[in-house]
Amino acid sequence: MPYVHRRFPYRSPPGLTAPEPRHPVVIVGAGPVGLALALDLARRGQRVTVLDDNDVVSVGSRAICWSKRSLEILDRLGVGERCLAKGVTWKVGRTFHRDTQVFEFDLLPEAGHKMPAFVNLQQYYVEEYLAEAALASPLIELRFRNRVEGLAVGEDHVRLGVGTPEGPYAIEADWLVACDGARSPVRRMLGLEFAGELFEERFLIADIEMKADFPAERRFWFEPTFHPGQSALLHKQPDDIWRIDLQLGWDADPEAEKRPERVIPRIERMVGHRDFRLDWVSVYTFQCRRLARFVHGRVIFAGDSAHVVSPFGARGGNGGLEDAAGLGWRLAAVLSGRAEAAILAAYDRERTFAADENILNSSRATRFISPAPGAERLFRDAVLALAAEADFARPMVNSGRLSRPCVYPLGAPDDPRLPPAARPGAVAPDAPQGNGWLTEALGMEATLLAIGAEPPATGLRTLRAEINAAVADRYLGQSDRALYLVRPDQVIAARWVAAGAAEVEAAAQALWREPA
Repeated sequence: MPYVHRRFPYRSPPGLTAPEPRHPVVIVGAGPVGLALALDLARRGQRVTVLDDNDVVSVGSRAICWSKRSLEILDRLGVGERCLAKGVTWKVGRTFHRDTQVFEFDLLPEAGHKMPAFVNLQQYYVEEYLAEAALASPLIELRFRNRVEGLAVGEDHVRLGVGTPEGPYAIEADWLVACDGARSPVRRMLGLEFAGELFEERFLIADIEMKADFPAERRFWFEPTFHPGQSALLHKQPDDIWRIDLQLGWDADPEAEKRPERVIPRIERMVGHRDFRLDWVSVYTFQCRRLARFVHGRVIFAGDSAHVVSPFGARGGNGGLEDAAGLGWRLAAVLSGRAEAAILAAYDRERTFAADENILNSSRATRFISPAPGAERLFRDAVLALAAEADFARPMVNSGRLSRPCVYPLGAPDDPRLPPAARPGAVAPDAPQGNGWLTEALGMEATLLAIGAEPPATGLRTLRAEINAAVADRYLGQSDRALYLVRPDQVIAARWVAAGAAEVEAAAQALWREPA
C-alpha cells in the first residue's frame, strides 16, 4: 500500500496572544537533522522548540540509504531498532559496465556489530519515527505550520518573526539552529554565500512499486544496454518500493522527463514488462556546496542548510545526522553552563572538515559518472575497459564511495601501538558485550573505557569492557590493555596503553573548551 501522509496537529503558539519568555534553543526544520538534534538535546536535559512550515513528513522517499553511523545515532535517540526492523538491510554493492560486472564490494565483511553497513528506508519513515519520539518528549515542543519570515541577530539572542495560519508572532531564543534544508530561508535571510559547484548533469529518480526478486544490494550500471550511453542505479526499499536513478544528460527537459509517458518506457526497458506503479518521480541536478562557516554568532547551521552534495555515496542525510551528533552535546554543555560558547568553534571546525571530505568524494564520483569531454572521459572509459580484465583497475571504478564517518584531526593523546580503527577522532567501533553491545553501554556521556587495565580514579564515568575477539581486534591490537576516553558523541578523544589520573582528567577537561 502507498505510504499515507498523516498530518501533525497545529496548535496555537502562545506568542499570538502574549509575549513569550525567551527560549533556550529554537530549531528551524523538522526534518531528520532538526528532529535528531532536538531529541539529542532533550536527552541531555535541554528544552527545545522546533518550528516547521509544514505539517507532514517529506513527500517522496528522498534520502533512503542510512549508514551504520547514522543507525547508531538513531539508536541512541530511541528509533534505531524501529528503523532496522522496517528497513531493507544491505552491505554488498555491484557495479556493471554494460552487462558485465566489473566491481563488487562488501561494506561490512566482519561480524560483531549491532547495526549493519546500510539500511534502505524512505526518509518519510525516518522523519515519522523521529517526530513521534519528539512529540512524546516533555522537553520538546513541535510547532507545525510555523514559518520563519524574519530574523534579527543580537549579541546574546536571536529574534524571529513567525507566520502561522492565525497570524504572525515573535519569538526569541538564546540559540537558533537552522536545519531548514538546501534552500534554507535562514541562510538567505542572513545573506550568506553558499559556495560550490553545479555539475551540468540531470538524473531521473523514479520510485516504483512492484513485486521483484532482485537482491537487496546496490546495483549500478555504466552504459547499460537498457539505457545506452548513460548510467543507472537500483535500490530495494520497504513496501515493495524500488528506487531507480537514470542519467538523462544536461540537455534533458526536467518537466518533460517527469511525465509518465516518458518515465514508464525507460523503466520497462530496465526491469522488463511487469506490473509496477509509479510512486514518486523527480529530476535533479548535481551540486556540491557549503557555507564557509557553520556557526554565525547565535545562529548555527546543520544538515543541508550548511552543505549539500550530489547523491551518489549517500553522504547528504548521513552527514546531516553526524552534524546533529557533533553539535548536540556541545550545545547542551553551553546551555547548561558547563562550557563557554567558544566550544562551538570545535563543532564548526570538525563538521566543515567532514563536509569537505564528503564534497571531495562526491565530486570525484560525479566526475567519474558524468565525465567532461576530453581527459576526464578518456580516463573514465579506460578504467571501465581495464576493469573487465585487470584486478588493479576495479577499485578505480567510482560509482560513489559510500558514506563513512570521517576521522577528525584532533591532535589528542594517542598510543600508536593501538589499532588505527580506534584512533582519536574516529567513531568508537562497536563490539559485542554480554547480551548487548558496546555502543549501547557507552551511552551519551563522556566515558573512560578501560580494557584489560585498571582505570585511574577520576570523576569520569568509567566502563570496564569485556574482552572478546572483536574488542581485542578493534581496541587492543598488539597490546593487552588500553584506556580510551570517549566523547559524548562516541568519538574517541584520546587513548593510552597506560595513563594516570592527571593525564586522563586533563584530556577530559579539554572536551569542554576550545583549544587555543
